Amino acid sequence: MVGEAETADEDEGPLDGLTVLDASRVLVGPFCTMQLGDLGADVIKIERPGSGDQTRTFRPPTYGESDESAYYMSVNRNKRSVELNLASEDGRAVFRDLASEADVVVHNFRVGKMAEWNLEYGDLAADNPELVYCALSGYGEWGPDKDRPAYDIMMQAKGGLMSITGMEDGPPVRVGVALADIGAGMYATQAILGALLERELGDGTGQKIDVSLLDGQAAWMSYQAMNYFATGESPGRMGSKHPSIAPYQAFETADGYVVVACSSNNFWPNLCEALDRPDLLADERFETNEKRVRNREELDPILDEEFAAYETREAVDLLEDHGVPASDVKNMEQLFEDPQIEARGMRASVEHPTAGEVEMPGSPMHFSRTPTTIRRHPPLLGEHTDDVLGEYGYTDEDLSTLREKGVIPESPGHE
Repeated sequence: MVGEAETADEDEGPLDGLTVLDASRVLVGPFCTMQLGDLGADVIKIERPGSGDQTRTFRPPTYGESDESAYYMSVNRNKRSVELNLASEDGRAVFRDLASEADVVVHNFRVGKMAEWNLEYGDLAADNPELVYCALSGYGEWGPDKDRPAYDIMMQAKGGLMSITGMEDGPPVRVGVALADIGAGMYATQAILGALLERELGDGTGQKIDVSLLDGQAAWMSYQAMNYFATGESPGRMGSKHPSIAPYQAFETADGYVVVACSSNNFWPNLCEALDRPDLLADERFETNEKRVRNREELDPILDEEFAAYETREAVDLLEDHGVPASDVKNMEQLFEDPQIEARGMRASVEHPTAGEVEMPGSPMHFSRTPTTIRRHPPLLGEHTDDVLGEYGYTDEDLSTLREKGVIPESPGHE
């Protein structure tokens, strides 16, 4: 909430004192570095002069009356923006200065680009052996596809997710958020934290991390992948159903859908009682989860007919009263009006200089001593260029020289 954001500078997150140099853009890298910022790190976001992160142009929608992209806002809080022309040697020299004192560098340039610029791990670690360097890409830094382009929908397709998402007889469906990017961003955050811990427990030396979107999707296939390895058969699309649990799916009601999760045999008698169907409980075809899975073609039509007679709220209340895990299917408005979400601080906000009060999802990481907080609004393009470079010893004269060379923007800060 706004009050929390306003006092957040007094709080120290678990990564307070660490500096992250963020040369990433769009989603996978910014999602990773936002998490590090939420944990208290000082994240310095390097952006192309004049245009910045591509997501600044991903509009509509914009937030409030401003021109600020809602997409950009979603993954760039708790950062400081520096406009820096990495296409110039002088710009790369500035980047090396910043990297020489950073704890972490994150980038998602195409494979080979940072080496071309002499900004690879080895180049930067020569001056800063403690550096943890994380390179994000579509396919990773080796293998036959390393130079191919990669976008989330491609990764959901290539990574197996779309083969198991959608209705049984329908077309493959992309999950509604960019899970390939977000998944790889989460793995990158974990890897960075692991490398930082190893650095502290070891000899103080950093290392390079290579995380790819495709690897992340393959790893996320988890039990569906194991089902394939166990049987030799690729799982297909099942709608909301579960391949190994029944009933565990959405059923259509008179006015929407109810999700039922009989995740153990203990819930089955309760469901039969709630629906006043003792005959189902006595039916040998359905007496165990394994039998219900094997006989789901007989069970599903029965339950479809039962739930079609209820309105959603009525069905959820009935099932919960009988101890059966159940839920309605919430949209964004319903999600962020949920009292539990609000109680957990997952509906947060921060004041923005042009957009006013900006609401956003909070951090799901809760610590007893070192809170995660929204300390900074998603920055305006170049908002902190002069301040950050000044902290690294650049004088007003130096900044003027950099402006003359086109390394940083002509006008200080953001207009």
